[in-house]
Amino acid sequence: MDLSTGQPWPVSRHWRFIGWLLAAVWLFFLNVPLATALHQPELWRRVLGVVAIVVFGVGYVLLFQWARKLRQALQPIPTGRARAGLALLLAVGLASLPGTGGDWLATLVYVAAAAVFLLPPWESLAAVVLCAVTPALASWLVPGWEAENGIVFAVLLASFAMFGVSRLAQRNSELRAAQQEIGRLAVAEERARAARDLHDILGHSLTVVAIKAELAGRLIEVDRERAAAEIAEVEALARAALADVRKTAGAYREVSLAAELAGARSALAAAGIAADVSTEVPDLPEEWDRLFGWTVREGVTNVVRHSGARCCVIRVHKDQVVISDDGRGPSTPDASGHGLVGLRERARRLDAVVTVGSRPAGDGFLLRVHAPGEAR
Repeated sequence: MDLSTGQPWPVSRHWRFIGWLLAAVWLFFLNVPLATALHQPELWRRVLGVVAIVVFGVGYVLLFQWARKLRQALQPIPTGRARAGLALLLAVGLASLPGTGGDWLATLVYVAAAAVFLLPPWESLAAVVLCAVTPALASWLVPGWEAENGIVFAVLLASFAMFGVSRLAQRNSELRAAQQEIGRLAVAEERARAARDLHDILGHSLTVVAIKAELAGRLIEVDRERAAAEIAEVEALARAALADVRKTAGAYREVSLAAELAGARSALAAAGIAADVSTEVPDLPEEWDRLFGWTVREGVTNVVRHSGARCCVIRVHKDQVVISDDGRGPSTPDASGHGLVGLRERARRLDAVVTVGSRPAGDGFLLRVHAPGEAR
């Protein structure tokens, strides 16, 4: 479910195709009435029979897809529209009678199956019974028609199969609704956690800042030295609170490779380090894009803070990212510090490998993160 709009996620093309296929594959069994219509000696009977069977097949598929789409959207199937659709489907099947003769009874199989999928249980049961007894009644009322026991069996079998399909669709809808509710609750909990964190961080600090600022205002005409000390403490508290807010906001901020490469160019330029950065960003899966972005951030941070380098090279490929410089090498303070520890933890989730060491030339520092199995 799209939590920003409250609407279900769109169904992929693959599953839409599967849905159409599930509905259309059973139309194969309309080949008997269709063949009967094609062999009619009279043109009008032939045309009427073929057109009616084709319209019936298309109508059945559209009716099935309409109901399936409503189920996927977690919406109830309007009973009135379902009844009207079934009645229209039955009327089209009857319209084929002049061209198909007794073979039109095959359409009852589809009417019964559609009734099970569309109607409430008792109404669908009545429709199935009606479709099952119609062949026997037709053979009794229409001279020359033989009892179609095969049609009766097909009606019952198709109805039973569709009952299973409808129950499965219902369970899937219930599961999807439960997943959406879980997602909604997770978002609500995350927002509540963010609100609690910000309240805990800012509540105390801002309260103390306000009190000390008020005190400094009263002391400024009485004791300027003490007022200056209070103002200094206000500044220190404000800076500490700002640092805490930045740390908290950083936990929610998404990292992308493209943004980190742009930030790397700016940071290296500000530090007076020549930057040789890949200009093209490969199209990567989201989790790999994020991991490579963290790699660029951590690598450039180490270069700026500790390397003493004159040049930094960043190369990004579909399976790896490499950051190297011509500075002091892996003896830098953060070579095994918290930043690289966190990077290794992120890489471990994707089975990626983190390599830290000297450049092949023997000087400088090299940080490399690559996909599992990639040659070093």
